[in-house]
Amino acid sequence: MAEPRRRIGLPASLGGRTAFWLILALMLVQVAGLTIHALDRVDLQRFIHAREIAGRAFGAWRTAMLAPPDRREQLLADLDLPDGLSIELAPQPAVRPGAPPPPPDVMRLFRLDLLNSGPPRLRPREVRLGSWRPGGFQASLRLPDGEWLNLRVEMPPPRPWHSTTFLAAFVVMTVAAVLLILWAVKRLMRPVRLLAEAADRLGRDVNAPPLPEKGPSEVTTAAHAFNLMAERIRRFVADRTQMLAAIGHDLRTPITRLRLRAEFMDDDEQRRKMLSDLDEMEQMISATLAFARDDAAAEPASPLDVAALCRTVADEAADARPELADCIAYDGPERLVLRARPVALKRALANLVSNALTYGGAARLRLERGEGGAVRLNVEDDGPGIPEGELEAVFAPFRRLEASRNRETGGTGLGLTIARNILRAHGGDVVLRNRPGGGLTAVASLPG
Repeated sequence: MAEPRRRIGLPASLGGRTAFWLILALMLVQVAGLTIHALDRVDLQRFIHAREIAGRAFGAWRTAMLAPPDRREQLLADLDLPDGLSIELAPQPAVRPGAPPPPPDVMRLFRLDLLNSGPPRLRPREVRLGSWRPGGFQASLRLPDGEWLNLRVEMPPPRPWHSTTFLAAFVVMTVAAVLLILWAVKRLMRPVRLLAEAADRLGRDVNAPPLPEKGPSEVTTAAHAFNLMAERIRRFVADRTQMLAAIGHDLRTPITRLRLRAEFMDDDEQRRKMLSDLDEMEQMISATLAFARDDAAAEPASPLDVAALCRTVADEAADARPELADCIAYDGPERLVLRARPVALKRALANLVSNALTYGGAARLRLERGEGGAVRLNVEDDGPGIPEGELEAVFAPFRRLEASRNRETGGTGLGLTIARNILRAHGGDVVLRNRPGGGLTAVASLPG
């Protein structure tokens, strides 16, 4: 089945995506706030510059009015003028008649309507205003002796980002907000992570401890629902096990009676066949009960040398089937330790080896540790393999490709099922793969 498509660039986890969108929203809010602050700062800078230029211009006009005509130019040249203001004395006005007036916003900013509102002795004899470059203006003020004082005003460009203190504070606030978001998201996602871990434990062990029912109301509700589900599963498994145990107990009694009656049959051939059928029936009942009980789930996990276990299983298989001893081999590290249930894992590996010997005439074990510490065991045989469409179906209970019900060749059909259940209870799995050169490989995996 194809994997679900994921948007490019987004984190894979729920916590990562939540943090991503929160940080993105924070950045947008910060940018919007910074833009508003910059616009306000530009307006403030324009107002301050305008007041300073207006004040200096009025001072220059006062100097020109009060200075003697022969010293007027020298006194004006000695004035400390701000950026954007230039002054000159000229016999002619710089603003020609009919020149366009300054823009209304410039008129309001510099309060040019107040040029004729000063003391009568300081008022210019004539005022001419005109536009001068974007955002500026020029004014020509006529002195009492007929000379003109020409003022040219050009607003300097705004510098909204020149404050290093502001930028440093902005960076510190942003970093602090991002860290707070990451911390908060991690705490908010913790119940989800605990729920996932509890579900994983329940998948491995139906008797896993319940999930603590504490925290926010939504988390408490989810934990309670999960614990209730787990309790129902445990009750269902217990009821099923009890029912199968009762069935197995009740079936053993008529099987024993049939066995006793078969002993008194006169026909030796029929007696042998009947006893063989009863043996197979009893074996199937025992295997079914063992599969249903799932004793592996009750066994505690402990540190286990898987390499030594593989060698033990191989040696026991060679002792049980000496005619195939030369076809049984182990290849892998001398020691490889992980936490597992020893008896259950040995049963799973023994089933895989027995299956390989029964149907493939060989069992070569190859153990290795893969990426992330995961352990992989390959059990190879030299049999005919399995059709590709049946590689997964053979793991179903009582499913056998061998058509006969002869337990010498076909078994009960539970070996692979039990092996997969045990390995999945450990957090691993087992799959079958046909070998290119012939034969079959059972690939068992376990978490490191």
